[in-house]
Amino acid sequence: MNKNGFSHGVIFDGKGGAKNISFEKLDNYDPKMGILWVHFDYSNPQTIDWITNKSNLDPVAINSLLKQETRPRTTLLNDSILLALRGINLNPNSDPEDMISIRLFINKNIIISTKKRDLLSVNDILKYLEQGIGPKTSSEFLIELTKRLTVRMEDNINDMEENVSNLEEISLESNSSVLRTQISERKRESISLKKYLTPQKEAMYKLYSEKISWVNEYEKIQLREITHQLTRYIEELDSIKDKLSLIQEEIAYNLSEQLNQRMYVLSIISAIFLPLGFLTGLLGINVGGIPGAENSKSFYIFIFILVGIVAIQLYIFRKKRWL
Repeated sequence: MNKNGFSHGVIFDGKGGAKNISFEKLDNYDPKMGILWVHFDYSNPQTIDWITNKSNLDPVAINSLLKQETRPRTTLLNDSILLALRGINLNPNSDPEDMISIRLFINKNIIISTKKRDLLSVNDILKYLEQGIGPKTSSEFLIELTKRLTVRMEDNINDMEENVSNLEEISLESNSSVLRTQISERKRESISLKKYLTPQKEAMYKLYSEKISWVNEYEKIQLREITHQLTRYIEELDSIKDKLSLIQEEIAYNLSEQLNQRMYVLSIISAIFLPLGFLTGLLGINVGGIPGAENSKSFYIFIFILVGIVAIQLYIFRKKRWL
């Protein structure tokens, strides 16, 4: 990326390939040359200046391309599309649920996209153009980008499902705090992904349901299929979340059962020693007239009485099935 925030610029040749165009030559671009695709870092001051003063875009489009925070959405401006999408963060040392945003202004002749961080799906399209098998039109670019963004989610969601299945097996044998932490982390990931995928589904729905002159019916069918795939991923995230909730409930139930068992044992022990403590306390007071004080065998007699009381208690507990 250049210091001016210009990531790349290409002009489609209409055959699946493209030729590069430098930032300095953007002002000389003519639609007759082919479809222009420029990609910027929206946080760079020179990018902000070019989009604001030289792109000839509507103020609404300018604001959408340069906005710091945005949720997935689709907005139509005459025959142009304002689009904000999110993709899985597959960059090294990053969390997949920390999804990367891309903002686009697309019409029949020009594509302007902005980002803060690199998105692998964008790099895929550039490679296809270099190989001569890339998109030939703006509509094909739109389909390819949304498809790449959606397909890259599959591996991550499958990994989450496998991870949840492993946690489910482990939960049958362990209730450790580490396991509970892992479950909470997986649940947070699924919630974070769904937070962006749900509005992205609505944005995709609007793409194929609205009338756009440069998107034909077959391409709308392709967009509909991509939306259905995205819907399936959202349903799988719901399923993952439900499974995690069930695992958490099962762990909480097991912990409660363990606590109840321990409290029950302590209650039985307390019940057994309550009368014994009363008798030993009563006979241990330091006053005259204690029965058996002068009898050398009174201690053994008292022990025998205590053993008898314990035996009677145990018999009663067993009869009432408390033990």
